[in-house]
Amino acid sequence: MNPIHRRQFLKFIGASGIAILAGWPDKILAQSSALPFTPLGSSPEDALTLAQGFSWQKLIAWEEVINTQSETFGFNNDYIAFLPLDSSGKDALLWVNHEYADPVFVSGRNKKDPPTQMQVMLEQYAVGGSILHIRQNAPGDWSLVKDSQYNKRISGRTEIPFAWHEPIAGASKAIGTVGNCAGGKTPWGTFLTCEENYDAHYGENVRTQDGKYVYQPGSLHWTDHYPYPTQHYGWVVEVNPKTGACRKLVSLGRIAHECATFARAKNGKAVIYTGEDANDECLYKFISDSDQNLDTGELFVANLEKGEWISLDIRRQTELKKVFGTQTEVQIHLRDAAKIVGGTPLDRPEDIEINPLTGEVIISLTNNKPKGNYFGALLKIQEEGNDPGSRKFTSEILLTGGKETGFACPDNLGFDPQGNLWMTSDMAGMHKEPYQTFGNNSLFVIPVKGPQAGQVIRVGNAPIDAEFTGICFSPDGKTLFLSVQHPGENSPSLQELTSHWPDGGNAIPRSAVVCISGPSLEYFTLGD
Repeated sequence: MNPIHRRQFLKFIGASGIAILAGWPDKILAQSSALPFTPLGSSPEDALTLAQGFSWQKLIAWEEVINTQSETFGFNNDYIAFLPLDSSGKDALLWVNHEYADPVFVSGRNKKDPPTQMQVMLEQYAVGGSILHIRQNAPGDWSLVKDSQYNKRISGRTEIPFAWHEPIAGASKAIGTVGNCAGGKTPWGTFLTCEENYDAHYGENVRTQDGKYVYQPGSLHWTDHYPYPTQHYGWVVEVNPKTGACRKLVSLGRIAHECATFARAKNGKAVIYTGEDANDECLYKFISDSDQNLDTGELFVANLEKGEWISLDIRRQTELKKVFGTQTEVQIHLRDAAKIVGGTPLDRPEDIEINPLTGEVIISLTNNKPKGNYFGALLKIQEEGNDPGSRKFTSEILLTGGKETGFACPDNLGFDPQGNLWMTSDMAGMHKEPYQTFGNNSLFVIPVKGPQAGQVIRVGNAPIDAEFTGICFSPDGKTLFLSVQHPGENSPSLQELTSHWPDGGNAIPRSAVVCISGPSLEYFTLGD
């Protein structure tokens, strides 16, 4: 895939006027007198580094106590969502995902060793999510309200009911939520957390060429002590942050969900976009029967060749009736159903965001190494009539990763209040070819206007082995909440650590949520 022409990309992000080609080298970007800082180059350092005029402070890190019940912040924080508690916006609830627990750090075992029951319990507790009451002390300066009634942990040990008309694998409830990667928000004040790589925790039933399902155990061996059905995981979970009540939304199907992005159809119905973060998997859209909940509706998979959203309703698809007996079976085996009806295999569809200026849907395609796509791309979907409820769309690649554009493996996305696009990278195998020149994972911004419109500008570099996730802006645009996930992940043992971030010295690395602020941030988020 070739890099997109600048005029196409600027049209996509809603920009106008003269702009510099996206992806010009850092030395050229640095010559732009309008920027209040020099964009960063790549970095191999064990530090969170930011361009001049940006600053960061730690909000909370793994194992820190969050409430009077001595519950602790989980491991590997990922997606972040912000909900104001009052009109001032100075008090808010923050939801933070905890994707997976590295046994080396959480329970003190080698990943290949069989765990004890206590070790599994420690790992189960470390995943899920945290509800945090935070308070603004000054612009860009936030802290945890430690004695708040709202502060809670939802973990791999929390009992969560299914929102569905019949049992799932013989049960109306599941134990825990796992693999919590990205997510979404609803207008009615709930958060959506997505169960991605659940198979590592509880295995998966894999469809063979003869159409039978064969169970493959998970790599973490949790089922040695807790043989919960794999069908209980891989869902989108809706969380009420004010009460902690959760529900697994069977309506959205069961896959390795990366995110769940909300939109409104022109008729008012709720719409959710979601993708499966795996090689050659698909992009989905759910159109609710309601404008106020996600309980029932119709699920679709994208066929990019036809420009159509194809229904996954068994009543509409003869081919699904040949394989599955009920709609519940379709929901459970969604990735297989999607292939049967003609869903287009994609290069790891990860985060999805909707351009607030144009309504276009942008999807991160992180990479597909078996197919030789090492650097990934951004995909644009334009719904017919600019209506998320439409069954037809057009699509095109908007920006490709690589040395020409200065980034590789796009992952999380976010639009700030001015409509600028922010992006993080997820390079597994960084510092090795073909990623050697990109350094550590990074944070980028693509401005929507001004002399830098369309440029890919690197504004932050992550510590060793870490990635940035969970891009989330405060409503006033003065704070960027960001997760620093899995620093030191490739450490062979606690005695051989590759990172000591954030505490330095000989400390073990800790994932953490940070607050980024400063005049350079406000240059983009507050505009003129």
